[in-house]
Amino acid sequence: MAAHVLRLRAALLVGSLRGDRRVRTLLMFVVVVALTVVVCSAILSLDDAPVEVARTVTVLGSGALFLGFLVGPLLVGATDQLDPRRFAVFGVDERRMPWILALTSLVSVPSAAVLAVHASVCIVAIRLGAPWPAAVLMSILAVLSTVLVARIGMALNALLLPERRSRELTALFALAVLVVAFPVAVFLASLNWEGQVPASVANVAAVVGLTPIAAAPRFLFAAAAGDTSSAWASGLIATATAVVLWVLWTWLVRRLLTTTERPAASRERTGLGWFGLLPSNAFGAIAARSLVYWLRDRRYIMNVIVVPIAGVLTVLPLLVAGVPLEIAALFPVPVMALFFGWLPHNDVAYDSTALWTHVASGVRGAPDRLGRLVPVVLVAVPVLAIAVPLTLLWIDDWRLLLPLVGLGASLLLAGLGLSSIVSAVAPYAVSHPGDSPFQQPQRAASRGIFGPAAAFLGAIVVSAPTVWLFVLTVFEGSEYASATFWTGLGTGIAVLAIGVTVGGLIFERGGERLMEFVETA
Repeated sequence: MAAHVLRLRAALLVGSLRGDRRVRTLLMFVVVVALTVVVCSAILSLDDAPVEVARTVTVLGSGALFLGFLVGPLLVGATDQLDPRRFAVFGVDERRMPWILALTSLVSVPSAAVLAVHASVCIVAIRLGAPWPAAVLMSILAVLSTVLVARIGMALNALLLPERRSRELTALFALAVLVVAFPVAVFLASLNWEGQVPASVANVAAVVGLTPIAAAPRFLFAAAAGDTSSAWASGLIATATAVVLWVLWTWLVRRLLTTTERPAASRERTGLGWFGLLPSNAFGAIAARSLVYWLRDRRYIMNVIVVPIAGVLTVLPLLVAGVPLEIAALFPVPVMALFFGWLPHNDVAYDSTALWTHVASGVRGAPDRLGRLVPVVLVAVPVLAIAVPLTLLWIDDWRLLLPLVGLGASLLLAGLGLSSIVSAVAPYAVSHPGDSPFQQPQRAASRGIFGPAAAFLGAIVVSAPTVWLFVLTVFEGSEYASATFWTGLGTGIAVLAIGVTVGGLIFERGGERLMEFVETA
């Protein structure tokens, strides 16, 4: 009777899981169809726009679509149902498999969406004056190239990355996409087109249109505008791209069918989270341990939450004091960068008794210092990548992009470097793991005051030249923009290198002192 009940429960669980998969699949199908309809409608609405506007929009959009189909499999890590290795046991012909798999991949929802998008682009190009035979041929070539690059992305995913993608690796990919895509999207949204293409966007579209990712749509609209030389150049690039992609796809299929990876040579480990993702050395181990602490310990989480809030709140007193909005809005980014660099100034104290693992294993100082900075960098870079373009969008002054990035880099990296020294020289008591983040114990020595102040003010002092150049850029003109960027970046990298080196030496020579501190604090 008990065995029958267990079998019934197992059957119900399997049925529930299958039902959940079907619901998710149906939802994804509806989302893809809806997005395809919206995109195609937007493209078809360009048939009465100037050729230059239609060309710019379709070139940039097609380039993003091409890159998305290449990077998507690497980012998502989905199982490839057409993986050539699945057919190796059937004794397939290696020369025919690339053709078969490429044609089969056309019968899918993503491929149908790509076909609909490029068909809409082709219709718009023909309405604007492109010859229909060449437009249809080049659109077919663009669809095939996009499908091939998706297959190549799947093959690279199968060769280079683990089949069971960890959440940590997916999170890193998502952060990388966020850091790149969000500023670009904000910049494009800030532009006022008014029926004409902004000069900066036109220059970018001209460059992108001569690359493999968007040569085909550029050919269509160059032909529609009567620009024969540009059409020929884009057409040759698009054709060469398709040929190269086909050769690469054929080679990847042959390699997947004929190469058997030796499991003994693999260093990939599953189920270890950050420890399995990061390098198998002292730096990787310390970085992984720090990431686990930062993501689970509420003391760290509270510090991360407070930094953006503190940065935004700096605007209010400045506005009350009469500072113009376009000047006050520039303060949150440097303040957040400064506080992010200052956060690890007492990281040794947060370790509590876990510090003995570093000292007992004989870890060198530099890997310890660098490994502790990884969580801060992974949090600070995406936050600043969002804050910088939003700031420039708010004040509508994109000439400050490089100076603001340089100032943020100087404060962040200099703060990290100085914090690497201070955390080894002057740690002070903090709340214990599991205690309230707002519960601060009594400090028995004055270094608990001077240590954080030294890291905070030191970052400001070494960044003073960058701050001065940034002020000149704001009030006198953009001729100081490049100098601000390179000065800030160079200052930050130099102070970070010095801080990691000096802090590492202090950590190596003061291991017993630090152990005594964490045992008694």
